[in-house]
Amino acid sequence: MRKFMNSEQSGRSMVEMLGVLAIIGVLSVGGISGYSKAMAKFKMSKAMDQMSMLVANIRTTYASMATYSGLNTKAARDYGLASRDMYSTVADHLVNAFGGDVFVSAIPNPNSDVAATGFAIVYNGLDKEACMGLATADWGSAGLIGISISNAKVAEEPDAVAAGYITTANMPVSLATAAADGACSADTAVNSISWYYY
Repeated sequence: MRKFMNSEQSGRSMVEMLGVLAIIGVLSVGGISGYSKAMAKFKMSKAMDQMSMLVANIRTTYASMATYSGLNTKAARDYGLASRDMYSTVADHLVNAFGGDVFVSAIPNPNSDVAATGFAIVYNGLDKEACMGLATADWGSAGLIGISISNAKVAEEPDAVAAGYITTANMPVSLATAAADGACSADTAVNSISWYYY
């Protein structure tokens, strides 16, 4: 007797395969969105940690001195005041968690106008979300004079507190103030924040 082959095929149909691909696509989009949000949160946390460490190291290093004379970005890097992840491939430069330049400099304290009795830290290259997040964070008041927020890059190490800076009496900064024209209003990564300490 002759055996006949069964003509039924087993496997997946095209409709089933398209359904599986659609499910994978939806999950991928959700995963990418979640990853993007997680990375933004990680960078924000890292930037705040970098800033806090930099301030603490500057204050500790200069605690026994009457002024911050000689403090600048190069000195902060050379003395190891910044965390290693802030070191740029460019000599004498520092970068923040968002990839923008960081400037450090001695400034006169506006409350006394004595040279180099304060210092400034500038974070450049912030997008709107990062700028608003850092600007509205509660930085405390221990030694903080105030901050200034700009929708433009700071081109060099500051030599004084910017006019119209936000004093500690008006901090933490409100979302409305941070989002105002001239503050964190640039949609691209050109916003900057300067913190002033004594």
